[in-house]
Amino acid sequence: MVGALAAACAGSEATGSAAAVTSRPPASASAGPPASAPPDGTAAPPASATVTAAPAPVYELTEYAVTPGSHPHDVAPAPDGGVWYTGQRNGTLGHLDPESGTVREVPLGAGSAPHGVIAGPDGAAWITDGGLNAIVRVDPETAAVDVFRLPGSHSNANLNTAAFDGDGILWFTGQAGVYGRLDPAVGRVEAFDAPRGRGPYGITGTPDGDVWYASLAGSHIAQIDPETAEATIVEPPTTGQGARRVWADSDGRLWVAEWNAGQVGMHDPATGEWREWPLPGDGAQAYAVFVDERDLVWLTDFGANAIVRFDPATETFASLELPSAGAAVRQLLGRPGEVWGAESAVDKLVVVRSR
Repeated sequence: MVGALAAACAGSEATGSAAAVTSRPPASASAGPPASAPPDGTAAPPASATVTAAPAPVYELTEYAVTPGSHPHDVAPAPDGGVWYTGQRNGTLGHLDPESGTVREVPLGAGSAPHGVIAGPDGAAWITDGGLNAIVRVDPETAAVDVFRLPGSHSNANLNTAAFDGDGILWFTGQAGVYGRLDPAVGRVEAFDAPRGRGPYGITGTPDGDVWYASLAGSHIAQIDPETAEATIVEPPTTGQGARRVWADSDGRLWVAEWNAGQVGMHDPATGEWREWPLPGDGAQAYAVFVDERDLVWLTDFGANAIVRFDPATETFASLELPSAGAAVRQLLGRPGEVWGAESAVDKLVVVRSR
């Protein structure tokens, strides 16, 4: 079921006014049992409400312009309140100050084509750079760039995304059929062949410190054993669904953006359960997935040019149309009250703020 929206999302750039969007509960929601009319035809007494409905959240979408031609791919909220993003086409790590709209960039080196970025336990930006075939660390204070190249055995991994496990080890994926790890304490990079070759793309750490990746070409997810570095494949119910990105909620359940099927999937490793929900509308293409601090699931839908919120408690969707046509948001990350994405096709970042 799709939650009704009170207004279309017009959005805004930089510090302009943002469009407010209210996500309402489905029409079947009720605050209590209906009152029955007395037999004499007089007005029915007011029903005794047994449940007080919480106010519907209001979402505001705001766009921020970044460097033209940078093609921002992934984003990560920075510890200083700003937002990091990867400039895939100009080989930079960008930083946006949302209050002023100011953008600064750190060049990552000749040949750089960064894909993913996350904030590490050390507060630094950690980047998967397909052009350099390396993991890159950028110091948030000095902007110093450290490059950790993959071994020669995996010289063209097509690096995608990274996540830290519970022991502070960085794990990463490469669509050429590679996953690997970097121990920041010693600076050693190891790379491994994925069990079914091409496809490893999204990756996530769980609250228990486990690591799972999603294989787009392989249409599966896989858990990595931190001791043996072996990957164990888990198959979603839908064949050929195109598991693109994956994220864990606070209970360790895994949420999967199923690109080919236009669905969001949920796998509970504790029980083995799988469930899947088609995104609203026709021609959906689920690209990014992120679970916020309330365990609401956020996705991007290329087919609808929208950011989609899924509420697992009610199994309802709310679709927030992006202000810029053909925005191509490939990844989402957030902090409490904010969900950020990079509009790679229009050189902007976008944030959904809830109030």
